[in-house]
Amino acid sequence: MIELISILTRWLHLLFGITWIGMLYYFNFVQGSYFKQATPEALSDAKAKLAPNALWWFRWGAMLTFITGVILIEPLVRNGLLNNYIVLGALMGTFMFLNVWLVIWPKQKIALGMVEGDGPAAAAKALLASRTNTLFSAPMALGMLAGPHAGGYGTGVGGMDLWIGIAIIVLLEANALFGKQGPMTTVKGVIHSSLGLTAIFILLMIYI
Repeated sequence: MIELISILTRWLHLLFGITWIGMLYYFNFVQGSYFKQATPEALSDAKAKLAPNALWWFRWGAMLTFITGVILIEPLVRNGLLNNYIVLGALMGTFMFLNVWLVIWPKQKIALGMVEGDGPAAAAKALLASRTNTLFSAPMALGMLAGPHAGGYGTGVGGMDLWIGIAIIVLLEANALFGKQGPMTTVKGVIHSSLGLTAIFILLMIYI
């Protein structure tokens, strides 16, 4: 029975994660470019009807992915089965979840005119946080998938590679809150940055 519950939780975690990250990619790769090209009438209609509906699926996909992730990781913590891949992947996933609920959603409500505020400034903050979540998405997925299969699984956490990885993630999250888009200004730029960050983490795990 316990094994069945674990399998179902993993299944739900995957489904909710597909919903969340799928919506994240939609916002960054599709909707953003459409908003720049749309007629004023089409843009107004999309902001009033399409975007709020998409944001509902986006934020609740993030919430349920996070909750099922906590359920899955709890026995690993309790039984000492963590490794550095899982820790770094979970850290990025946690920051991504917090960005959704504490930055992207509140700022998007202002940008879409759902609440009062400085729309352009709010949109810029939401976009930077969204770009950072896209940046984290590829290495986060690698960490969570590689964790159970990588060498050292179940042997605990630690080492210089872990602390360097944590430092990189924290600095990137600080940039999401207070910095600039940099190379993530374009879709191509954020995709390349995400793949590059994934490569950096792989090298960290293998050679440091």
